[in-house]
Amino acid sequence: MKSSVLLALLSVAFLASSCAFHQRGLVLDPVGPSHFPAEAGDTNGVLVVFSAYDPQADFNARSPYRREFTDYKIYSETSQLLRQVHNDNDELMEGPAEVSLRPGRYRILAHANGYGLVTVPVVIVADQLTTVHLEGSPSWPDKRALLHSNPVRLPDGEIAGWRAAPE
Repeated sequence: MKSSVLLALLSVAFLASSCAFHQRGLVLDPVGPSHFPAEAGDTNGVLVVFSAYDPQADFNARSPYRREFTDYKIYSETSQLLRQVHNDNDELMEGPAEVSLRPGRYRILAHANGYGLVTVPVVIVADQLTTVHLEGSPSWPDKRALLHSNPVRLPDGEIAGWRAAPE
């Protein structure tokens, strides 16, 4: 009798703990393109995600000391997996992949430095670049524009990207 009660308690504890592992963690506010005018041309937009650095980078690659970003997934607003992104820009010596997407709203699931997996809603606009920084301490070239904006931030205050314009 005691063993069946113990087994039942252990089963409940296991099921309860396994539910916690399926949570997506931190969810940020929507990130969109910078608030700078776009150049005319392409009907798609571009997404660049600086995800957390890969702790198991391949140091036997063509550039042994280059940092690699962790891969991530792109979902539709209805949670349909659209793409798994190998987050490496083969054309450059170092940098994340540039992903061309149709204009619209998406969700990315990526690793953020110090936060594990995070969900970031993103807005893609035709012929504009949407950048998400999850690697920690990015450099922002236009600090003046940044001071007059309301960027999306991680809980520690690090900037994750430009806040998407309201609909």
